[in-house]
Amino acid sequence: MYGSRGAGVRASVGVMGAALLLAGCSGGDSGDGDGEKGRASGSGITQQPSGTDPFWVNPEGNAAAQVAAYEKAGKDKDAKLIRRIAEQPTGEWIGPENPEQEAKGFTEAAEKADRDAVLVLYNIPHRDCGQYSGGGAADGDAYRAWIDGVARGIGDRAATVVLEPDAVLHVVDGCTPEEFHEERYDLLKGAIEKLGALKNTKVYLDAGNAGWGDPEEIYDPLKWAGVEQADGFAVNVSNFYTTDDSIEYGRQLSAKIGDKPFVIDTSRNGNGPWTEGDESERWCNPPGRALGETPTTKTGDELVDAYLWVKRPGESDGECKGGPKAGEWWPEYALDLAEASD
Repeated sequence: MYGSRGAGVRASVGVMGAALLLAGCSGGDSGDGDGEKGRASGSGITQQPSGTDPFWVNPEGNAAAQVAAYEKAGKDKDAKLIRRIAEQPTGEWIGPENPEQEAKGFTEAAEKADRDAVLVLYNIPHRDCGQYSGGGAADGDAYRAWIDGVARGIGDRAATVVLEPDAVLHVVDGCTPEEFHEERYDLLKGAIEKLGALKNTKVYLDAGNAGWGDPEEIYDPLKWAGVEQADGFAVNVSNFYTTDDSIEYGRQLSAKIGDKPFVIDTSRNGNGPWTEGDESERWCNPPGRALGETPTTKTGDELVDAYLWVKRPGESDGECKGGPKAGEWWPEYALDLAEASD
């Protein structure tokens, strides 16, 4: 929503249920630490070297399936392009119906591959202000129960959690009605407390992006939401601002909240943000974008814990510019992202 002000999440909320659980259940041989095992059916997807990138590559994700389909059809050039996406770890967005089962499946698969799962939690009540990814838990109690399920599913396994893209930002920009503000802060604090108590889980609260507005407006709301108790915060989730701009934005926030570290979503920021068309929807499936830096913990910056692909490249932001529903796989857009990354 709202062009440069909104975080533009519109994320993978439509890819749920059995397809996601399959990913968790099929990862038993998905890597040996050096990327030599774990080939998905027909696609040959392997893990990245753990020393640089400790995060789990889902060998049964949409991109991997597309690689296999293109190879079967003899479209070797397209398969090679999509492989650029399929061979990188991306966030797994936990669905609303089976949080424990999904979190368990993903973290078990990652553990068997000797990697960490990257999980994205996006189910806050009144989510996305009724836009393309509107919805979320029915109420506060339902959300707390959902978080409890996620926590049980993760258990003692390693996970990096990006918590509630847009949730704080939409309080600050007025998109979320004031009557829900106090509850939202309470829910986020509770989620950070619950997940942060897990043995091997790191929690990063979403903190918007470099283009949304004045960082001065978000310092206190992040504190009210419990960011000081989190491991850090996340910037640029599902957006397109450059890594340099995102680092600068993150540093401004970090200085105001106890020098907390942060992670950056670099999944589609290779060409920076789109500056044409309707300003209110520049975030939604913009053309001419490119893949950004590949996921790694070797960022060269002590405040940047990792570059992550939180948004899965190739999945739609919403029904705009010819795209399918938010979260649905869009192979043409995936090809454009990969091809523009040359």
